[in-house]
Amino acid sequence: MRPNRFYKVIRFGPVRVGSFSDGRGRTLHTAVCTAPGCDFSAEYRGRAAAELAAQTHRCNPR
Repeated sequence: MRPNRFYKVIRFGPVRVGSFSDGRGRTLHTAVCTAPGCDFSAEYRGRAAAELAAQTHRCNPR
C-alpha cells in the first residue's frame, strides 16, 4: 500500500495547501481549490508562496 502523498495539509477557505516530495527528493508545495467548477491548482517551491496564493485566490467557477 502506498503511503499518503501529502503532508502538512491546511485549508484556507476552499483552498487546500499541502507539501510533498517529488521524485528527485525535493520538497514542493501545492495549492488546490476544492470548490466545484474551479480549476485552480499550482505548485510552488516555498510554503509561504503556496499559502499566499491560497489566501488571495478568488473563485470564479464556471
